[in-house]
Amino acid sequence: QITLFWMRKFSHLVKNHLIEHEVSRFPEALRGYASVLEGRSVLVRRAKPLPIECIVRGNITGSGWKDYEKTGMVSGHCLPEGLRESDKLETPLFTPSTKAELGQHDENITRDQAMHMVGRDLFAKVEDISLAIFNEGREYAATRGIIIADTKFEFGMVDDELYLIDEVLTPDSSRFWPQRGFAPGKSQPSFDKQFLRDWLETQDWDKTPPPPALPEDVIAETAKKYREAYSMLTGQELAL
Repeated sequence: QITLFWMRKFSHLVKNHLIEHEVSRFPEALRGYASVLEGRSVLVRRAKPLPIECIVRGNITGSGWKDYEKTGMVSGHCLPEGLRESDKLETPLFTPSTKAELGQHDENITRDQAMHMVGRDLFAKVEDISLAIFNEGREYAATRGIIIADTKFEFGMVDDELYLIDEVLTPDSSRFWPQRGFAPGKSQPSFDKQFLRDWLETQDWDKTPPPPALPEDVIAETAKKYREAYSMLTGQELAL
């Protein structure tokens, strides 16, 4: 539902792969599965995903903060000295990463590396669109009491035309922080899956399968944070 909200909002900036989200308007062959598909499926155009993930950072946090602490740089961007964890960046950074195979981890890469992977013209286009979407989304979210610290966009090609695909500015692909109580110099409370990450860090787990079973209270609290983010962004309650 959050992705649907943003895709409609950004349709003037870039085409997206969405065809239909109302199950009642899905093809006839799928309507017999409406009870399973309702609220959890969309019909989209098949796209060929680009081999990079388009990350935009508006605040210095996460892996970007770790890189900055070590080198003073993030994905080839040289940043000012003296930044604190969670500080807002004067200008958002486009910091692409590899799109790893299943079971592998994405790796931060430089703009030049990403340009080599997708070509100069296409790279310039996805960089411009990513920054435009992020800036517009961040400005809107700020009016709703949410800081979008960073995010990841994915794009694909449909008949040689660029499309926005996958999810957009969701708690899975972004860091959402409440404006109230924001205090640079430390990590921030969040609406996103960082809550789940933080719980996992307390477990005796070496990050290889299988992961520890999630307690019901962790599941419930994560879901609550996602619903709260949706409500704040859209002004609507999410039907369960």
